[in-house]
Amino acid sequence: MERSAAVDSSAAAAETAARPTRTRFLILALITVGTLINYLDRTVISVAAPFLQEDLRLDPFYMGLAFSAFSWSYAAAQIPGGVLLDRIGVRLTYFLSVTIWSLCTALQGLSSGLASLLSARLALGVAESPAFPCNSRVLSTWFPQHERARATGVYSIGQYFGLAFLSPVLFWISARFGWRMLFVLVGLLGVLFGLVWLTVYRDPQTSRSVNQSELQYIAAGGGLGDRAAPTKFDWRNIAFLLRQRQVLGASIGQFASNSTLVFFLTWFPTYLATERHMGWIKVGFAAVLPFIAATIGVVSGGVLSDFLLRRTGSANMGRKLPVVAGLLLASSIVAANFLDNDALVIAIMSLAFFGQGMCNLGWTLITDVAPKRLIGLTTGLFNLCANCAGIVTPLVVGFVVKVTGSFAWALAFIAALALCGVSSYVFLLGDVRRVEMPGD
Repeated sequence: MERSAAVDSSAAAAETAARPTRTRFLILALITVGTLINYLDRTVISVAAPFLQEDLRLDPFYMGLAFSAFSWSYAAAQIPGGVLLDRIGVRLTYFLSVTIWSLCTALQGLSSGLASLLSARLALGVAESPAFPCNSRVLSTWFPQHERARATGVYSIGQYFGLAFLSPVLFWISARFGWRMLFVLVGLLGVLFGLVWLTVYRDPQTSRSVNQSELQYIAAGGGLGDRAAPTKFDWRNIAFLLRQRQVLGASIGQFASNSTLVFFLTWFPTYLATERHMGWIKVGFAAVLPFIAATIGVVSGGVLSDFLLRRTGSANMGRKLPVVAGLLLASSIVAANFLDNDALVIAIMSLAFFGQGMCNLGWTLITDVAPKRLIGLTTGLFNLCANCAGIVTPLVVGFVVKVTGSFAWALAFIAALALCGVSSYVFLLGDVRRVEMPGD
């Protein structure tokens, strides 16, 4: 009996030891919170805008300049950020990034005029630049390919969650304690998260909470990445990547979808207040619905992508089709120009933002096609192109509103860009397959 019990105990222990751990989902939760803080820090200015604009006496064009400034440096720093990631790894790069960007967020609360506000926004853009390349590196190492789309959908919720569910609270904080305190509180939250990240995050090969079974499961699905020595930066690598239709097509498509995202993250509350004549507290609640729709779109795009990949075995169907559908839905934003009913306008905006949320799948696609030795550089280049939308869109919208006194042509501009993104995915991108570097 004792021997039988011992055998049963050993068998149970062996079975437990062989069962894969789920450490990758803890890591996913970590980057989801990080992404929430990332977008909250870059977009909290849209909540502060009505109070800040009045206090610092900024007209629509200069407010558009302030919105846009973040993306100038953010886009310019993408390649250096990707190079830094390839050299020192995810753990240290992300810690430095989140801590510095959070301090820059707090500094915006000390702005005394346009110059100081622009300086803080520029510094914020540089500090945030490695964040999404880090997220892509985490997914490519911690998740097998067939789980990456859903994982991307989960962490991308952070892009929308802060403004989706916290808008009324954020508007209340600004109205009650002032816009300066809003920046300080959000910045402090990021500094605290940086310490949590440094304590918790480890790569799969050095993590103490992952077992061999989970490592084998990840590796069998194409995860864990390339464990070779870091690749040195070479301008020829950029030229090589720009010649790859997969990289170029995905980057143009992401620029198009980001134009819709940037509108919602910057001008949307002002649109509701000035074009639709809503009070600011009502704006806080009205803005919730499109952001919730975008959150659902992110998750839906990931689930649909992985479903199509499993059923068809085609990365083209699984990765491209949801993004094309999302861009077509995003183009529907122009219909708001022909509606008088506020409820219908919010419904159209929600549909367009839902479609844009599906386009976050582009981050999964670029991870699938990036050369393994250049994931940081490839995603940095991808994010540079995508975030040129953050430079162009706020400026164009601000200029159009100042000249015409209306958002009508601005919405038409955003819809046209979405259709350009469809063309890029359909005609330029080609097959979704990993780019092989010479010598691989």
